[in-house]
Amino acid sequence: MRKILICIFLAWLSCGSYAQFKLEVEIVNLPNDKGQLMLELFDAKEQSIKGLKAKIKDQKCTVVIDSLANAQYAIRFFHDENSNEELDTNWMGIPKEAYGFSNDAYGRFGPKDFKEWLFEVNEDIKISLRASDKM
Repeated sequence: MRKILICIFLAWLSCGSYAQFKLEVEIVNLPNDKGQLMLELFDAKEQSIKGLKAKIKDQKCTVVIDSLANAQYAIRFFHDENSNEELDTNWMGIPKEAYGFSNDAYGRFGPKDFKEWLFEVNEDIKISLRASDKM
């Protein structure tokens, strides 16, 4: 009996350190409903941990990511208007499709430093991100 109680106690302790949270990401300011949204989730070490595609409706898109641990994450996304799964750019490398980053971390000539994209997930949360205006 004592061994069973110890096992139950240890299982209960381990559940707290492996908490699973839900992240809901709303993307607004998309130019139209064509194509799809491509979103990539990163961990704090800049490692890509999940890539997702989502439909766009009424110039916005909502993506839900389940089973996230308590940690820092970052997001980048783009509006893949022609569904070729690539961010189209002009001859100078300037995006022709809307894009964005977590914390709306836009810089003057590209995104701000990756550290400025990071946000904490320590509970179920919803964030809203704004797509860039097309060039």
